Amino acid sequence: MRSFFWVLILIATIAGCATGKTANTISDKERAAFNQKQNDTVRIVNDSLEYEIIIIEPGFYFWLNSIAFPRGYYSQNFLETRNRLLVLEWNNRVMQPQIFDPNLYLLPIDYNPSIDYGYEVNYQLYYYFIYFQRKYNQRLTAFVPRI
Repeated sequence: MRSFFWVLILIATIAGCATGKTANTISDKERAAFNQKQNDTVRIVNDSLEYEIIIIEPGFYFWLNSIAFPRGYYSQNFLETRNRLLVLEWNNRVMQPQIFDPNLYLLPIDYNPSIDYGYEVNYQLYYYFIYFQRKYNQRLTAFVPRI
């Protein structure tokens, strides 16, 4: 009886460890968005502040409109906090082409945390990072890039 108890605890422990994390899977809909070959050029502009981001990534705009959470789902503060971390890591990888693929990390991003870029710029920048991480199987921060 005592050995049965220990076997039961061992099985429960193994089962508990095995189910602790979920896989970061890509749905068929998201895979189709990645495979869009239309030439997307997304220009993100905040006219009142004179800031813009230009993203030239085939499939991003389609993915943004079909997969990403709608505007307003995250607060601007949340987006700014995540973007600070993501831009910092992105720029570190741009500066280290011998370690990170220079075909993925082409140019640094000039993002100053003390400037209010507005919601739209932060929203699309954040979702570009999510798109990039999921499409190219990269991990820029400890946060899992999920939708």
